[in-house]
Amino acid sequence: MKRLILAATLLLAGAAQAAEGGNATFGQHGMALFGGKDALYASHLPMFHAPHNYQVVLKVRLADPKQDKALRERLDGKTALWTVAPENFELDRLAPGAAKPLKRFKADMVEGHFEQGGTARMKGATVVVDEVLVFRTLDAAHKQSPVARYLRVGAYLVKEIDSRPDFDHIVALAARPGKGEPVVIAKKGLGQPPAAALEKALPGAKVRGTVYYYTGDLK
Repeated sequence: MKRLILAATLLLAGAAQAAEGGNATFGQHGMALFGGKDALYASHLPMFHAPHNYQVVLKVRLADPKQDKALRERLDGKTALWTVAPENFELDRLAPGAAKPLKRFKADMVEGHFEQGGTARMKGATVVVDEVLVFRTLDAAHKQSPVARYLRVGAYLVKEIDSRPDFDHIVALAARPGKGEPVVIAKKGLGQPPAAALEKALPGAKVRGTVYYYTGDLK
């Protein structure tokens, strides 16, 4: 029975891919949403297999000014998880130099995780992609890095996915650290790094809390 279900799933996935011209990155690309009044960001929830084997971080806004303002106010100064549940699209259209760059897409803004009981607060909103901050193909080979590297994204730190297994981690800072080199700390397995280690590696910064931490999709 399980083989039949798997075969049916693969058949449907293949049909969807064929309908999109065989693009291996076509699918629903859920994202963690974070930010506030200064800026909004969306970080693709990656896996080590297609079509999700990319780490992508976007600077975004909602096309409707009222929705955009309301969402920024709702998120500002908080670390509660919000996610983006978008319509299906080809993720490689966000790559630098893409032939048909993705400038906007429809999505639900979800309080909580869109696949884990979250509640849609805005349905069918138009998301405008202002800037692609990170676009990296993930290496599926099993390997370990002795350090965890965090990229600076506004007043946040986003962990670079560079090992397998690994963890996805987005940290909010109480003060904007400014642009600069990645923050590097010692990595101890898949445990969530302590705030003190990040603060020590980025003098003057104060960790406000974790927006997102997850290991399940990166094994």
